[in-house]
Amino acid sequence: MAACALLPLVDPATWIVQSAFLLAVQSGVGAAARRVPLARPVTVAAQVLVTLVLLTLVFAREHALAGLIPGPDTFRFFAELLEQGGEDVNRYSIPAPLSDGIRLMLVGGVLVIGLLVDTLAVTFRSAAPAGLPLLALYSVAAGLSDNGIDWLWFLLAAAGYLMLLLAEGRDRLSQWGRVFAGPGRGPRDDRPGAVAPVRTGRRIGVLALGIALVAPLGLPAMNGGLLDPAGSGAGSGVGGGGTISAVNPLVSLRDSLNVDEDRQVMSVRSELADVSDLYLRIVSLDDFDGTTWKPSKRSITTVPDGTFPTPPGLGPDIGRTEVGTTISTADWYGQDWLPMPYPPSGVSIRGNWRYEPVGMTLVGDHGQNTRGVTYEVRSLHVQPTAEQLADAPAPPPALEREYTELPDSLPAVVSRTAREVTAGADSAYDRAVRLQEYFTLNGGFEYDTEVDVGSGSQAIARFLRDRQGFCVHFSFAMASMARSLGIPARVAVGFAPGTPQADGTVAVGLRDAHAWPELYFEGVGWTRFEPTPTRGSTPPYTVPDAADSTAPDPARPSQAAPDEPSTAPSESESCTAERRKLDGCGSESPQAALPTGGDGPKWYALLMWALAGLAVLVLPLSPMLWRQRTRAVRLGGHGRSEADTAPHVLAVWDELTDSAWDYGIAPDESLTPRAAAARIVRLGRLDESGARSVHRVADAVEQVLYAPRPRPAAGLTDDVRRVVSGLRATAGRWTRLRAVVAPRSVVRVVWAVSAWWSGVRGRLVAMRPAWRRPSRQQG
Repeated sequence: MAACALLPLVDPATWIVQSAFLLAVQSGVGAAARRVPLARPVTVAAQVLVTLVLLTLVFAREHALAGLIPGPDTFRFFAELLEQGGEDVNRYSIPAPLSDGIRLMLVGGVLVIGLLVDTLAVTFRSAAPAGLPLLALYSVAAGLSDNGIDWLWFLLAAAGYLMLLLAEGRDRLSQWGRVFAGPGRGPRDDRPGAVAPVRTGRRIGVLALGIALVAPLGLPAMNGGLLDPAGSGAGSGVGGGGTISAVNPLVSLRDSLNVDEDRQVMSVRSELADVSDLYLRIVSLDDFDGTTWKPSKRSITTVPDGTFPTPPGLGPDIGRTEVGTTISTADWYGQDWLPMPYPPSGVSIRGNWRYEPVGMTLVGDHGQNTRGVTYEVRSLHVQPTAEQLADAPAPPPALEREYTELPDSLPAVVSRTAREVTAGADSAYDRAVRLQEYFTLNGGFEYDTEVDVGSGSQAIARFLRDRQGFCVHFSFAMASMARSLGIPARVAVGFAPGTPQADGTVAVGLRDAHAWPELYFEGVGWTRFEPTPTRGSTPPYTVPDAADSTAPDPARPSQAAPDEPSTAPSESESCTAERRKLDGCGSESPQAALPTGGDGPKWYALLMWALAGLAVLVLPLSPMLWRQRTRAVRLGGHGRSEADTAPHVLAVWDELTDSAWDYGIAPDESLTPRAAAARIVRLGRLDESGARSVHRVADAVEQVLYAPRPRPAAGLTDDVRRVVSGLRATAGRWTRLRAVVAPRSVVRVVWAVSAWWSGVRGRLVAMRPAWRRPSRQQG
């Protein structure tokens, strides 16, 4: 039931049927092993072995002995499949195709979680901790889903967990005999039960589940709950208001961008004559905290009808042309922000979209995304001249303060390099052009998507030192340096011009994903610059004498459209890793922002570290946890009938002697119960109350051992707890600490394993004569 939360992540969802069948086989083996009965570790080992065989049969028959028995080749193949699955997870957006690697991760993960739940809840009869693996399974689904997990999947997972708890509760209460038995259902119905408490437990569970689902709706601080119709969209309602959270869009795009093969994201048809300047902007990153650029938290409103407001800072004397663009996105490409040419003057699109007026962007609301949509955008093709940019007056003080803010953690080398590069420049425009030329022409920078630049506040400094990186590094560095010079700057994220096709459209692929800086000039507004070598197109207003010549500058690479449209596929579709290193590909794929990017640990490394950390925490505490569990079982609800008297009393006595052992009084098996009790009282320096409790338990043990019909004894559990309190009161601090953290009686586990192994060896020795071939000699 909890695995259903994974259904929205993969298409098709046929893997759930296969997982259910294999899980049923795994559980059936566990049930059969417990019915034999086998020891608990042997039961778990049998289930592990069967699970491995099942996975081998389904995924690796060709690599197994006799198509069934896993060998070294099988495990190597599993490792390759898991590696492939990890690559597919990073490659595809949700819902991802059901590749063999992803199917192994899903089916194998469900079987592992199912084995943990069955072991905890059934084999070791402890249902409460079984909720942890179920929670892990649900959390994985919730963390990977773009818009969160629907409340129905949470309800299914929670209902399954409640069923586990109720089943365990009924089983435990039934051991208390007729104390909690409900009224008889008829003259022949005398079965003990626990009807009333279990009914009460069901009501409490349903009430708690209802509160968890509905209560957040009434708490404004929680911004809705699982049943909130607004879902996880950008706005909090339909119409107006709401905000956009400061989430880095590069992170949400990572699954689609970080791929080895170039897939077409969208098809674009534009009225623009020169499509080499057709940048599709998604969102601007204007909040820089020293480690990453991200969008500020902005208010959003309804999409304006008709014409959008004039872009910030654009004056009437700047040349502009309004062009129309029709964009169709692939049905697998789903992300929240809408790619558009900047600045847009109008948008025609269906669905739930909201408008952010500062960045002039559209963001999906109520789970709306770009998957499979077709829309039309009217935008302004702004054409300022170099003179207009050079003569731009100072920006408004409020805008300058906001967009030139830099954190104190930014290394001093950034601003120092910016001043050195722009020394002697007369205007903000001249300084901006010199920064662009520093990266593209005379700074010695190399474009390399494989570079390991690093993350953190020193990332830009390392990039300036090593002079290798891709568009994210170039744009982040130039925007930071521009701010240090007092030029308002931000970073735009979107797509560079794609590849013209024979039918007049432009194919935009994943490797056309791009990031570039935008600098603000009063009278012109936000203006694009291109510091990344060999990527995008150089803005004409940054090229000397651009107004007098249309010839491209050979020193400045440009991605202009070819004279004749080509029907051949994009060059990047067949781009290999070696060609990417040699700059032989036509476009790029920014894997992530500087602080979140390629040098960070992979998901499987994080998982291994998490498991190692869990082991470091759990292993030292395992003696204490085992001791607490043993104490709970021994002192639990037993011995309420004559048939249970002997097991209950002997278990209580074992707990009493083990507790004394934990406090330094080693057991002496040669003594009678009465003599052993006297020894515990003497060595433990127990008071009169503790002494009476010890002897009451000893008397009950003698009744069980010697009386023909032992009588049930009440209050033995309280007697043991009273004795333990007395031992703790007379023990030193170190003894008390050791009795809890490292109890001496845990050595019984070693003894039990040794006894089990001795029994196994004895049975093997006894079976050996039967294996021998009968002698053919006759006497």
